[in-house]
Amino acid sequence: MATVTIPPAEEARDVFKRLGYAIEERGSEFVAERKWRRVQVTPLRAEDAKSPGEILEYGSEGGPRLRCFVTWMDCTEPLQSSLQSAKPPYDWAIIGIEPDGEFQVVHPDPGSAPI
Repeated sequence: MATVTIPPAEEARDVFKRLGYAIEERGSEFVAERKWRRVQVTPLRAEDAKSPGEILEYGSEGGPRLRCFVTWMDCTEPLQSSLQSAKPPYDWAIIGIEPDGEFQVVHPDPGSAPI
């Protein structure tokens, strides 16, 4: 199954471009920027989303204070649980990608600001 082994990197770029962000390439990750927002975007394979480990720590020093993890829709719940447990030192959101390209944004709590 492709969604298990391939991170949704191109889908992540498409989502941020549709939302009006400029993309700054940084290998598999990228920084998306619009107005005052700089967001470090990390596409994750299903395995990494379900067991993110140190991926949650990477990039928290000196980088953007906003992070967005992009993964397949069926992997958003375990990733959200990991982030809530880790309590990282940055604001975060998750974008879940559906097989048809549609997406949904998941925040740490319902009152969070949108990406």
